[in-house]
Amino acid sequence: MTKITYREAVRAGLRDALQRNPRVFLMGEDVGKYGGTYACSKGLLDEFGPERIRDTPLSESTFVGAGIGAALGGMRPIVEVMTVNFSLLALDQILNNAATLRHMSGGQFNVPLVVRMATGAGRQVAAQHSHSLEGWYAHIPGITVLTPATVTDARGMLLTAIQEPDPVFIFEHAYLYSMEGELEENQPVVDISRAAVRRPGKDVSLITFGGSLWKALAAATQLAQEGIEAEVMDLRVLRPLDIGTILTSVRKTHRAVVIDEAWRTGSFAAEVAAQIMEGTFYDLDAPVARVCSEEVPIPYPKHLEEAALPQPDKIVKAVRRLLGLPMPWLFLSHSTPVPLYVSRFTFRASRSLHHG
Repeated sequence: MTKITYREAVRAGLRDALQRNPRVFLMGEDVGKYGGTYACSKGLLDEFGPERIRDTPLSESTFVGAGIGAALGGMRPIVEVMTVNFSLLALDQILNNAATLRHMSGGQFNVPLVVRMATGAGRQVAAQHSHSLEGWYAHIPGITVLTPATVTDARGMLLTAIQEPDPVFIFEHAYLYSMEGELEENQPVVDISRAAVRRPGKDVSLITFGGSLWKALAAATQLAQEGIEAEVMDLRVLRPLDIGTILTSVRKTHRAVVIDEAWRTGSFAAEVAAQIMEGTFYDLDAPVARVCSEEVPIPYPKHLEEAALPQPDKIVKAVRRLLGLPMPWLFLSHSTPVPLYVSRFTFRASRSLHHG
């Protein structure tokens, strides 16, 4: 096992892909001389030369479109978009070309394209660079959407993605780039169609992806101190969504909290919650809960940014509500504290009436 950072794992994946296949090349803003905005491609220009590490103009629609054309021509391009908000400038090429050409050509053309981009908040880069738009892309048929949260997945998912015949979009949470983890020397192939259970449990399923995985794991550690065994699931693949693993977990724990850094309204968490309600309604002991970002543009001040995002304490509170445990005191007056409880039997009784 080797201890490396997330960015080093991404760089290792890029290097391996370039070494294994001469048709692979990397293109994007500042990926060459500057070494990438997040230093993920640092040193690769010297190693592979300007033909395979290509700096591009500041025009996402142009270089994503060029990547699609190169893929149609038999190359295996890896396109780096600096941050997820900038990818919106290439959405026409992504939605109307990359995702549709196989369908519109009757299967005659494939677009073996990999697009990587930084996503997420937590770095004090304010409203324009703190988006979590993975759920938007997961809405598009014809592409695969990945959200690696560990160093193993950061490297391994890229190597699997580069072999796919159709477009793969990899969302790398920027907060993770400096995170360290253990990377296996002989890493097995990473399956980009399955979720992964990162911590087993029996009382509640914490379902999340990307940067929120580590907050869910922190919440699970805190809950364990209270005797609550939370199962933590890393979706890691948003499209195609591994519904089977989700439902298996919820049928065991009978409760679910979905954590998503996107805004609550129209979030990917809402899709996961709907799948759970459709597939395991009669197994649930409580309604599915969601912990998402507040419905505001992400603030710049650190304390406000932290308050706007999902945090371990918010996840713990959501679990306690599902279990009907005492919540923090509500003061209805200056002299009369009243504890807030949520009954865990109300939902079960309602469910039993319908179930017979």
